[in-house]
Amino acid sequence: MTTTPNATSAPGTPSASAAPLIRPARLRPGARVAVVAPSGPVPQERLEAGLDILRGWDLDPVVAPHVLERHPWLGYLAGRDEDRARDLQEAWCDPSVEAVLCARGGYGVQRMADLLDWTAMRAAGPKVFVGYSDITALHEAFARRMGLATLHGPMVAAMTFLKDARTQESLRATLFEPESVRTLGLETAGALVPGRARGVTLGGCVSLLAADVGTPYGRPSAAGGLLLIEDVGEEPYRLDRILTQLVRSGWLDGVAGIALGSWAECGPYDAVRSVLLDRLGGLGVPVVEELGFGHGEPALTMPLGVPAVLDAESGTLTLEVPALS
Repeated sequence: MTTTPNATSAPGTPSASAAPLIRPARLRPGARVAVVAPSGPVPQERLEAGLDILRGWDLDPVVAPHVLERHPWLGYLAGRDEDRARDLQEAWCDPSVEAVLCARGGYGVQRMADLLDWTAMRAAGPKVFVGYSDITALHEAFARRMGLATLHGPMVAAMTFLKDARTQESLRATLFEPESVRTLGLETAGALVPGRARGVTLGGCVSLLAADVGTPYGRPSAAGGLLLIEDVGEEPYRLDRILTQLVRSGWLDGVAGIALGSWAECGPYDAVRSVLLDRLGGLGVPVVEELGFGHGEPALTMPLGVPAVLDAESGTLTLEVPALS
């Protein structure tokens, strides 16, 4: 493992949100996929249930060596930082692996991102990468360091994936038949702020995006992008603080449009909605609410790094190209 302390992207690697990123190839039946745990500890019974779902899709899942470990004194981490990083790097650099799927989120990605050898991973070529929540920090790192489009999607041991059929089908279709899921959104989605915008998708868990500002892996701004944000367990006043940080830092300057996912355990939605409208409504861009991604049910798979059109009136995000090539 080598550290990469500076924020310079590789030559020719897009780092601005307005630039479409490299789309990895779709999966075929029989594809070998690696399951890693970059963040929190993984309950074995939930992992096994998730692996059964993947096998039912005719995938060949392999579990990284340290997935079921727990840090010796920091119980909220799935093993030591160097072991979690090694699992991810070795899975990515394994030529027999076509996709890397995260087992769960939690906390810990930011602790291990600097331990990855991004040069070696870039040399291994593009692969499918899936996760959400704390994995947002890796989505940003893959975009900045590798110019790679990724999937903000359900994780193998997450309860939403295990019990929600629509969540499962959204991921399955994206992996195998990405042209069939070009228009994304729930029936309940609609305009918080009206309008229509085009840009390249980016985003994830908004608290992680704010925490990444100023780090080697956080992008300088969302300018020109269609920003997808959601979160879990953040009360309205904390969401206000997070969004205010993004506004004050200039990170939201020039954003083309915003799509809002679920706000699970963040308090009454009316209160959350008031904060979102107050902090985002003055940006002068379309904002769609309840698009259907994140910690709630269903959790639709959302490609990051792909050109798309956001239509607030219809409550849809339409990809201009399939998520995977």
